Amino acid sequence: MDFDLTKEQLMVRATVRGFAEKEIKPLAQELDSSGEFPWPILRKMGGLNMMGMTVPREWGGSGSDSVSYALAIEELARVCGSTSVIMAVHNSVCCYPLLKYGTEAQKERFLKPLARGEKLGAFALTEPGAGSDAGAVRTTAILDGDNYILNGNKIFITSGCEAHVILVIASTEPSKGTKGLTAFIVEKGIPGFTYGTVEDKMGVRASATSELVFEDCRVPRANMLGELNGGFRIGMATLDGGRIGIGAQAVGIAQGALDEAVRYSKEREQFGRPIGKFQAIQWMLAEMATRVSAARGLVLRAAWLKDQGRPFSKESAMAKLYASRTAMEVANNALQIHGGYGYTKDYPVERFFREAKITEIYEGTSEVQRLVIARECLK
Repeated sequence: MDFDLTKEQLMVRATVRGFAEKEIKPLAQELDSSGEFPWPILRKMGGLNMMGMTVPREWGGSGSDSVSYALAIEELARVCGSTSVIMAVHNSVCCYPLLKYGTEAQKERFLKPLARGEKLGAFALTEPGAGSDAGAVRTTAILDGDNYILNGNKIFITSGCEAHVILVIASTEPSKGTKGLTAFIVEKGIPGFTYGTVEDKMGVRASATSELVFEDCRVPRANMLGELNGGFRIGMATLDGGRIGIGAQAVGIAQGALDEAVRYSKEREQFGRPIGKFQAIQWMLAEMATRVSAARGLVLRAAWLKDQGRPFSKESAMAKLYASRTAMEVANNALQIHGGYGYTKDYPVERFFREAKITEIYEGTSEVQRLVIARECLK
């Protein structure tokens, strides 16, 4: 078993790390404070082929593998959780399903500009009454000639009010539950599509999270993604891959918190010596480093399985479950090592602590991940 990264993967990691350190890290605290959506950074990321990483070159992407993609997400999250989740959602749950299920015409019209970073994508499944229970979706799509009429609303949509292209899961046959869901490509600015609440969040504050409102919104029949009533299958397959991205984000947040804890342990002195000389701190750092390494291994294995065309649903759920819990524990310990200073906004660990929590919630809660894992184990 070869655990070494390829030259290409190492190059991707080095390139993204350099970009993150130079272009994002100096702005991360201000972005968190202001909540300003980082369009200038995203445009630069598009220029570096980071917005369509696993999309083949023929469709405007860079043709990278899933391992490279996970490494890139981790490097971004090491300095800024907001930027990393915007990229993860764009790549994993917008570009990927378009590539896998879209027609040639849909790929030409929607995927190419998304993969080139000219447009931003999002994915809309969650509703006020439909979170973990996708079968409770109440947004409807009724066929009317050459259009589907959408009515309903979606909540907690990452990049929702900023995205140009949104994949929306709606009910075409409400009586069938999950078997009556269909996916649609909805463009920003079409009549009947507006925005509601933009959430004021605890963490990842520069990633716009908003409500989408559909009132007699006419979506061309040609914008249906995949088969009629095939939306649940598309959604679940999309989330399987999306969990790799969020797992990588969690690893990056944890690594960033660990880096800060190590740095502070070397600089902060008490009782006449750096606190890193005390066994209590050393053991905390040892546990933190071990957990980060283990989480990274789970994420990269899930990504590798996806690249091999092998089943990875259980492994991606395991990766997200463990990595998100690791992010929370490592960020908590990093803050503890900083003492009172860690509780202030003067140090990045306060932000990492707030950013870590969301990784246990979106792209499927930790409880849902346990259900997925248990179901696979009991087959």
